[in-house]
Amino acid sequence: MITPELLERINALARKKRTHGLSEEETQEQANLRRMYLDSIKEQVKGMLDHIEFVDQPKAQYLHQTNITLGQKVFH
Repeated sequence: MITPELLERINALARKKRTHGLSEEETQEQANLRRMYLDSIKEQVKGMLDHIEFVDQPKAQYLHQTNITLGQKVFH
């Protein structure tokens, strides 16, 4: 899970890297934190995709329900 503390530490290491450079331990910590962050994002995306439900409608029914608005005119 992405916590505010995790984000703050990632950002602090990024700022330090730009200004002073990082020690070997800090470089390893930064890599580990980035991996945790990316894994968390991937988990969130997978969770959202798992809850997507596809509804199969006949094409004619779908086209009948679609309205297209161009300027002041509405096309059905």
